[in-house]
Amino acid sequence: MDGFSDLNLFALVARHRNLAAAARELGVTPPAVSKRLAQLERRLGVRLMNRTTRRLSLTPEGELYLSNGSRILDELSELEQLVMRSRAEPTGLLRVNASFGFGRARIAPAVSDFVARFPAMKIQLHLTDRPMSLQDEGFDVGIRFGEVPDARINARLLLKNRRIVCASPAYLEQFGKPSVPHDLTRHACIVLRENDSAYGTWHLSRGKRTEAVKVDGALSSNDGGAVLHWALEGRGIVVRSQWEIDGYLARGELVPLLDDWALPDANIHAIYLERNQLSVKLRTFVDFLGKYLQTS
Repeated sequence: MDGFSDLNLFALVARHRNLAAAARELGVTPPAVSKRLAQLERRLGVRLMNRTTRRLSLTPEGELYLSNGSRILDELSELEQLVMRSRAEPTGLLRVNASFGFGRARIAPAVSDFVARFPAMKIQLHLTDRPMSLQDEGFDVGIRFGEVPDARINARLLLKNRRIVCASPAYLEQFGKPSVPHDLTRHACIVLRENDSAYGTWHLSRGKRTEAVKVDGALSSNDGGAVLHWALEGRGIVVRSQWEIDGYLARGELVPLLDDWALPDANIHAIYLERNQLSVKLRTFVDFLGKYLQTS
C-alpha cells in the first residue's frame, strides 16, 4: 500500500508542479514532501522530476509514472466505489478550468448546485483569460468554446452555441445596418482582445464563401462584459455569444446583424484527458453540468 501512497503524493506534486503548494494541500511541510519524493526516486532507481528554484518539471520517466499511475489511481477509486455501492454518490476532488465570463456566469453557479447535490465532492474552479493545458496544469476538466483542437482529448458537448454580430437599436438608428460583411469596415466595431486570435479580424462565412473582415473602432477590451456593456450603450457593433445575449435579443436591447452569415463554431464542450474518461466523479460532474446548462 506504500506504493499507492507514494503514487498519490507524486500525482499531487505533479499537478501543482510546486512543492510548497502540494505541501499546503497535504498539511505538511515542503521538506517533508521533498524527502518523500527523494525516497520514492531511490526506491524506483530513476529521477522522476527535475527541480529548479521556481518550478518542477517531469522527466520522461516521471511522465510515464504519472500517466499510468493516474489511470491506476482512478481504477482503484472506481473499484472502491463499486464495492461500497456508492456510484451515485461520487467523492473526491475535481479541478476545473473555464474562462472568466462563462465561468462566472454559468459554471460557478453550476458548481455550487453540484456540491450541494453531492456533498462528498470538492471542486477547485480556476478561471483564466485563456484556456489552460489539462496535462501541464493538472486540471481534470476544461470548459472550451469552439472546435476541440486535439484529437487525443475527450470532449463532451455541453451546450449548442453560436456567435452573433449585433448592435443596439440606438446605434443602428444613427448609423444604419451593414448589409454585407465588408460594410463592417465603415462602422464603429467594438473589438474583444482574447486568446491568440488575430486582433480585430472577424471571419464570416455563407455556404462555401468566406470573408475575413478587418474591423476597427474607438473601443476594445480583453473583457467580454465591458464589450457587451459598450454595445448596449450604442457605442458600436460587437460579436458576442448566444448564451450571453439571448435575453438582450429577446428584449430588443440588441439587434442581430448579417443573419445569413455565420461566425466560427462556438459550441461549448467539456474536455478531459483519456486517462480520466472512466472516473465516476468526472462522469457525474460532466453529466450534471450538461443538464444544468441545458435547463438553466
